[in-house]
Amino acid sequence: MKFEVIKKETVMMIPQQEMAERRISSEIRLDPLTGRTARICHFMNLQWEKPDFNALVSGTESWCPFCPDKVHAITPCFPKNLIPEGRMQKNDMVIFPNIAPYDTISAVAIYGARHFIPMTELTPSLMASAFGFAQDFFRRIENTGHPESVYHIVNWNYMPPSGSSIIHPHLQIFSSSTAPNLMRQELEASKRYMDNHGSCFWEDLTATEMKTGERYLGRIGRTHWMTAYAPMGVAGDVLAVLEDARCTLDLTAQDFQDIAAGLSKVMAEYDKMGIYSFNMNFFTGTGTDDHFRFHLLFSPRTFFSQKLGTPDVGALQFLFNESICLAHPEEIRDTLKQGF
Repeated sequence: MKFEVIKKETVMMIPQQEMAERRISSEIRLDPLTGRTARICHFMNLQWEKPDFNALVSGTESWCPFCPDKVHAITPCFPKNLIPEGRMQKNDMVIFPNIAPYDTISAVAIYGARHFIPMTELTPSLMASAFGFAQDFFRRIENTGHPESVYHIVNWNYMPPSGSSIIHPHLQIFSSSTAPNLMRQELEASKRYMDNHGSCFWEDLTATEMKTGERYLGRIGRTHWMTAYAPMGVAGDVLAVLEDARCTLDLTAQDFQDIAAGLSKVMAEYDKMGIYSFNMNFFTGTGTDDHFRFHLLFSPRTFFSQKLGTPDVGALQFLFNESICLAHPEEIRDTLKQGF
């Protein structure tokens, strides 16, 4: 298992200090599976100021299509050959087609009637129920024999910095025969790794991270939690790898409870930094992909400037797909470890 890094140093003269020389280090890390590069630079204290949530949320409930008084009147329905009842419902959770679909089978999952739930109030039981309900949808699609029932993916954009345009908590879920870019690269690289090494990359990664402890956070059930070596988020990423699970349909109710428990711990620690928004994705193979292990990636999101609305993704990442992290993942691990 190689954790490669290219160390850099910038030299500049500081006029406020009589042109004294200053040296600023940075580094470029290579993802140990895909070789994707990430820059660790622009070092700063990971602390942000939260907005006035009352002002942010005020008035959004009046037009929210996901609230109980509108969801059944406004949201579309599935064709009868997919979901005969039109929408899936379980208690106050509802799944319906995404009016702006990402794929042939593209849905939105509303996991509660409450319009605004602060990140620290996303309880493990609520999240586990939402993930389990999404899996129910995937199984329904699988049972129809639909050709798009290959990869079953959950996307979670929580609050505006993550790209969410609706405050009401929801998941974007879809089944697709076309794996998204990074997931496809991971699937292909995992296959090459097994062909070359005779072992599963994800098992080797977990064993290595547990042994060194540099980025390892802990184990909950068969879920292993760690900070990502080459993160995509400015405040790092948290990776959770599931033992013996190849795909979303392999997960059990206990797995969802364990995933939710870990996410709750991670959210609590990022909340202390002033982070209140995140992206989270399921990375899944198929049931026969022995070279792959189901994992999820949690990436906190923020504004560089709340006042200006400056996003945390600039040209380097958006156009070059070159991510920037403002602290070493090992230091982020030390902070998050307090919650584990």
